[in-house]
Amino acid sequence: MRALSKLLCVTAACLGLTTYASPADAGARPAQKALKELEEGRRPYNVVQNRFFLKTDRFELSPVLGYVPNNPFVQRYVGGVFMGYHFSETFAAEGAFLYAPDLGQNDLKDLTTTLVAIAHEGSGQVDFQQPLEKMILGATFAARWAPVYGKINLIGERVINFDFYGVAGLGMLSINEYYARYNDDFDPPVETSLAEKKVKVPVNLGVGFDFFLSSSVALKIDARSYLYGDKKPQYDPNTPVTESRIYNNFVASVGVAVFFPKMKPRQYNF
Repeated sequence: MRALSKLLCVTAACLGLTTYASPADAGARPAQKALKELEEGRRPYNVVQNRFFLKTDRFELSPVLGYVPNNPFVQRYVGGVFMGYHFSETFAAEGAFLYAPDLGQNDLKDLTTTLVAIAHEGSGQVDFQQPLEKMILGATFAARWAPVYGKINLIGERVINFDFYGVAGLGMLSINEYYARYNDDFDPPVETSLAEKKVKVPVNLGVGFDFFLSSSVALKIDARSYLYGDKKPQYDPNTPVTESRIYNNFVASVGVAVFFPKMKPRQYNF
């Protein structure tokens, strides 16, 4: 019995040695790890994991088509391209070029015809002229900041990554200024004449979304304002205008963004 007791003591001692762990090893256990995080503070986690689309150190080329919805007098359809370089996942430098063709009388909206006709027939103001401004060319240089990144689950079949960005910068805007007057010889009875070609330096402010379709292609939805100062509209050719106001050419566009060079494989999840 005494020999059996000694054998049990030796066995218990061996088991104690094998189950003993250093403080460093104990810290790796779930319970010890949770206690350590509670005492020392938890490291912040990225709530959106497994981002498969990376932009850092890549160029972006985005052809776009757009429209100016806030011009009530003329139609402005816009085509252009956005070019950028991404210094990080959130910050990029951007250059944009836009072109809107001048289609002359075909650009006029019904409101222009209505206003000119009312002024001529209703009030008898034969000298009334309706100012029209057509954005022709636009070029801007801006900084882009993308603070929001997320995912969309489409009917449980596919997850699409997206980001939301803001744009701010300066540029150049080429504008053709027209005057519309009543003329019975035209159908509709409105005649337009070019008054001035102007170049303005606008402040460019905007927002947009990129929906990433693959590692190199994204669907882009963009909206931006080109703000500049100029004289108020002159409705009477015999009365000069000296006061100024702020004008806004708002461009809403959609396009396809192509990123290059090819994305490097991820070495870890984040």
